[in-house]
Amino acid sequence: MQAYQREFIEFMVECDVLRFGDFTAKSGRKTPYFVNTGRYRTGAQLTRLARFYAQVLQDELGSDFDVLFGPAYKGIPLAAATAMQLHAEHGRDVGFCFNRKEAKDHGEGGSLIGHSLADGDRVVIIEDVTTAGTSIRETVPLLQAAAKIELKALVVSVDRMERGTGEDSALSEIRETYRMRTLSIVTVDEIVDHLRATPVNGRKLIDDALYARILEYRRTYGAK
Repeated sequence: MQAYQREFIEFMVECDVLRFGDFTAKSGRKTPYFVNTGRYRTGAQLTRLARFYAQVLQDELGSDFDVLFGPAYKGIPLAAATAMQLHAEHGRDVGFCFNRKEAKDHGEGGSLIGHSLADGDRVVIIEDVTTAGTSIRETVPLLQAAAKIELKALVVSVDRMERGTGEDSALSEIRETYRMRTLSIVTVDEIVDHLRATPVNGRKLIDDALYARILEYRRTYGAK
């Protein structure tokens, strides 16, 4: 695991974004851990978060993309902030765009805002967390209806490594269905391994009891 990945795990804990307890995911699954990027609340936090996304994109894709797309609503600030950090930290000036929940029928109209997608644009989708892949299946048709774009990748903060509609992980299904790469800053296994071994601010986040619950959840919903 890279140093920036360990830093990111502890950053999520410090921001109260990564939490342990009893939660219900968007998929309806009862889960002992939850990642809520809606809890990033300050400019400093968003700046740091975007740097992690930008680092993954720089490491994995380099200059092989043109546009970041952020699905409404959480993807909107992620795409904008990551585009800013790509320029500030890596000298890459890429477009960004996002969608409205409902198409606008006055003014400029349409359902997409920001960079106007054109044929040949290489698009990366920026998401927070993908559990079952539902939001991506809603997003891709919007992009493909706008222009003959090339889907380069989906990048998420955390890969929960859970089954999608079948036995494979949601990210694997997305990769196979849409022929695009799927990237994450960290995986849930990396989170668990790091926090079992490393206290954060003097606290051990994952004790034996919680670890047993996580293993049981992974046995039930984890991808093969």
